[in-house]
Amino acid sequence: MQTAVVFDVGRVLFQWQLSALFEKLIDDREELEWFLANVVTEEWHFEHDRGRALADMVPERIARFPQYEAHIRAYATRFNETVPGPVEGSHEIVERLAAAGVPLYCLTNFGDRFWQAFRPTQPIFDHFADIIVSGVEKVAKPEPRIYEILEARSRRTGAQLFFTDDNPANIAAAKARGWNTHLFTDAAGLEAALVEAGLLSSLRSEAR
Repeated sequence: MQTAVVFDVGRVLFQWQLSALFEKLIDDREELEWFLANVVTEEWHFEHDRGRALADMVPERIARFPQYEAHIRAYATRFNETVPGPVEGSHEIVERLAAAGVPLYCLTNFGDRFWQAFRPTQPIFDHFADIIVSGVEKVAKPEPRIYEILEARSRRTGAQLFFTDDNPANIAAAKARGWNTHLFTDAAGLEAALVEAGLLSSLRSEAR
């Protein structure tokens, strides 16, 4: 069976930073840094990635930080603004893999409600045979169960899967299952790893 390539989404296919939204709402840099460290934090956001409902999270947070009610509600309604754009070069790699007939999957920690709003805006995902979303499955990387879900739905295991993610813990969990892995830092490094794995031709070869 042909090896499939599995992509993370945030910081691999798309830039993601909470500050991209909140720097529009908070002018003072020191206050912005405090807000991101204490109010709408990545750790708190991860609760939604793991399946907790925004309907529970948002009122609870507002009760704790009532002075930031408008900002916390903006997190829930304007989340797409935390995604400034694609990671440079990554979409081109997806398109080249798709053109070569390589099976593609995503394995992403992403809240269910946010995914419903984000997915329709991004046609790049049309290239993927399946997308496993933590908020839908209510289990997140690096927990083994979400890797098992992808294995079952792709009908592939071990070395039949090549996985790239920017989080070392997520990579370690995949490697423990025998997947081929690449810790993502930039598109050039991923391209080199895919070429070395025989999953992608070099641009020089494709130009011939």
